[in-house]
Formats: sequence, structure tokens, C-alpha cells
Amino acid sequence: MKEKTIDYVLRTTWLTVQKMYNEEASKFDSTMATGFTLLSIDPEKGTPSTALGPKMGMEATSLSRLLKTMEKKGLIIRKPNPNDGRGVIISLTDFGIEKRDYSKDKVLLFNEAIKNNVSEEQLMHFYEVSEVINDLVCNKKIYNQSDS
Repeated sequence: MKEKTIDYVLRTTWLTVQKMYNEEASKFDSTMATGFTLLSIDPEKGTPSTALGPKMGMEATSLSRLLKTMEKKGLIIRKPNPNDGRGVIISLTDFGIEKRDYSKDKVLLFNEAIKNNVSEEQLMHFYEVSEVINDLVCNKKIYNQSDS
């Protein structure tokens, strides 16, 4: 058997998790991306639209399309940012808060299932390895820009 690369394991695992969340969300005419967005918006104060993309690791174009869909479904409303006249605060509607709570429950259920099937030590190592990968990638310690 060929050894699997770390990249392959990360990618296939994430795609499997994403598929699971999308299947669950589709039961409620939603998507994983919508649930993730709902969880990324502060339910009390709202979140500036300019902070949402970086918080979620999404490009502005994709996020803009997603927010438009969420607004049409009545999950969010856009309000002028009182601290920045040019900015917008994305706030959850009552329906958005209800769907956010549902998404949160699903994420917590997933976490609990993993914790029930993985030792605390294994989970700690998973977090440590994930942190190293994030550090290497975010700080351009693998491929530096002058290589191209």
C-alpha cells in the first residue's frame, strides 16, 4: 500500500466532513457554508462585513454571493456601521439566530462524537499538528514567494 501524504489525508477528511454537514444542512434547505457563516456572526452585536471574510477565510466575491442568498432567505440583515459610514454590519434576524443555534448544535454533536471515539491524548496531538501546519502555511515557511 502506498503511503498517503498529509495533504491527501487533510483534504479527503475535510471533504468527508463537508459532505456530512451539507447532507445535514440540505434537510433544512441550507448549506454548510451558510451554517458556518451564521456561526461566524456575533449574535448580539453583529459583525462588520469587512471582518467576516478574513474570519472565515473566504474571498470577498464568494462571501458577497453567500450573504446575498442569506439575506433573501431572511437569515441576516445589513445595517450601516455606526463607527464607519462606509461599512456595513451583518446582523442575524430571529430566524437567523434560530438557524445559528441549530448549526451550533450540529457542530457540538460532531465534536462530542469525535471526543467519544478518540482519546484525549490523540485529540491533543491532532490540535498540536494542526497548529504546526497552520503556522507553516500562514507564515510562508514551506513555499516562499521568491521560489516562483
